[in-house]
Amino acid sequence: MQVISGLIVSIDAFFIGLSLGLQKGCRFAYLIAINIALLGLCLIGFFAAGRIYEYIPFETDLIVGICFIVLGLCYILQSKRPRVSEGESRKTIILVGLVMSIEAMLITMGITFVFLPYSTLAIPITVALAHFCYSSLSFWLARSKHVKRIPTSVCHFISGGALIIYGLMALFVEIF
Repeated sequence: MQVISGLIVSIDAFFIGLSLGLQKGCRFAYLIAINIALLGLCLIGFFAAGRIYEYIPFETDLIVGICFIVLGLCYILQSKRPRVSEGESRKTIILVGLVMSIEAMLITMGITFVFLPYSTLAIPITVALAHFCYSSLSFWLARSKHVKRIPTSVCHFISGGALIIYGLMALFVEIF
């Protein structure tokens, strides 16, 4: 279940890799550097979650579930805004990588909270590897001619839907 959770909530990395791949100034080496930083932050998130869990006086499953459902809805609603994809600088690529890494750290913390006390290192490793695989695949696809036809709203809907599914899984983890 921990591995499935890590795979589901990392689907948003597919669309981040897609947007980076559509930028002509972005190289695959940048994506590798982003994912190395992401792995480090996932490990920090895993160990931090284990330490602060006992200081949280309420049920963390509820908080995690609601946060991911709200985040997923925000992704879906964000698809209505126009996007600018051309002419973005390296600063933007760095900012996207930082946001993706921090989000992965929070995802790791959320999954760790849900599965404590049975959380293992499989959580941060799965989240980091899934982010790398999804973003690498979509980066490569973006360099092909087929992906440019996908509307941005579809990307946001799929990414948001994955986060909503994880939020529902967090709320109903005892059922699974």
